[in-house]
Amino acid sequence: MMNSHFHELRLQVRSKLQQHSTLSDEQLWAIIEGEIILHRDHVKWSATETFQLTHRLFHSFRGLDLLQPLLEDHTITEIMINNYDHIYIERNGIITRLPQQFDSSERLEDVIQMIVSGVNRIVNEMTPIVDARLKDGSRVHVVLPPIALRGPSVTIRKFPQHPLTMQQLLHSGSMTEQVAQLLQQLVLDRKNICISGGTGTGKTTFLNVLSQLIPSQERVITIEDSAELQLRSLSNVVALETRNANTEGKGEITIRQLIKAALRMRPDRIIIGEVRGAEAFDMLQALNTGHAGSLTSAHANSAQDMLSRLETMVLSAVELPIVVVRKQMASALDIIIHLIRLRDGTRKVAQISSVAGIEAGEIVLQPLYQWDKETDTGEDV
Repeated sequence: MMNSHFHELRLQVRSKLQQHSTLSDEQLWAIIEGEIILHRDHVKWSATETFQLTHRLFHSFRGLDLLQPLLEDHTITEIMINNYDHIYIERNGIITRLPQQFDSSERLEDVIQMIVSGVNRIVNEMTPIVDARLKDGSRVHVVLPPIALRGPSVTIRKFPQHPLTMQQLLHSGSMTEQVAQLLQQLVLDRKNICISGGTGTGKTTFLNVLSQLIPSQERVITIEDSAELQLRSLSNVVALETRNANTEGKGEITIRQLIKAALRMRPDRIIIGEVRGAEAFDMLQALNTGHAGSLTSAHANSAQDMLSRLETMVLSAVELPIVVVRKQMASALDIIIHLIRLRDGTRKVAQISSVAGIEAGEIVLQPLYQWDKETDTGEDV
């Protein structure tokens, strides 16, 4: 019911806007309130419904429509749009469906174009998949038809207004005091660290936390597909972001290119948001040329799986004997931190392993810490 009234009211407000060249936010707000008052003579709305409808109308002209209040709600960590009329949110680790929906699939696509154009990205039928970000740093992933069979799909991973700290992770039970002390020492000792974990385990959040342990006088270069890191505790930072090709297929800047550029920028440390493919080879080259203390992350089900994935990524870039690849990995990486997410939404540091070298052609991991699921405690190994 509310959606049908929204559609009608939006058309009426739009017709009045066409009569004015420019309007301030206050003037737009006054027009919306006037239309709602006229409409209220025929429809009985509660105070809450009137409030929601007024803000929804305003955001449809000066914001991101239905998304705006969801983005401003700091208790929501993820927004998942399966189609214009199927919207889910995650709050405190629990996923629920919203009763609200976009006016139409076309309206949702309009909002998508507003988002991607803000970061100079392009998404259309020819390039139906794109990663972007919002002004607050939230990560946006878009898939359009014909790839998305039921309509435009949008997934927004929101990040805290203020980056989480080590103390907050301790308070939430993600790690113990002993783990925090170990991590601090590993960063100060300039160990090359790779964070592994599945989707939603908090790899980017953890990169942010570890970055807070880097001495403030060091120069850091960050490299990401879509900028998400918030290194507010550091001042000497250069943030690099990839760029997609334009409509003519030109102008693409890849992570591989950015890694090579970073090596010429006199970094003390390099932070690569996530490695997914052939750039893993360039990352290993960078870590093996004196850039100790660098950080990165990648998807994997365990620390051991992380090594297998890196092997596959490197081999997708160059043809090298597997023994050579493993020697480079063992030389470049010092520590693998594996994160997990439990069914209740909580996240844990499940394992911290040291890359001990190669034995019988296999990379050997030496566990430094292991979380015990049965007792919900961890112990040094």
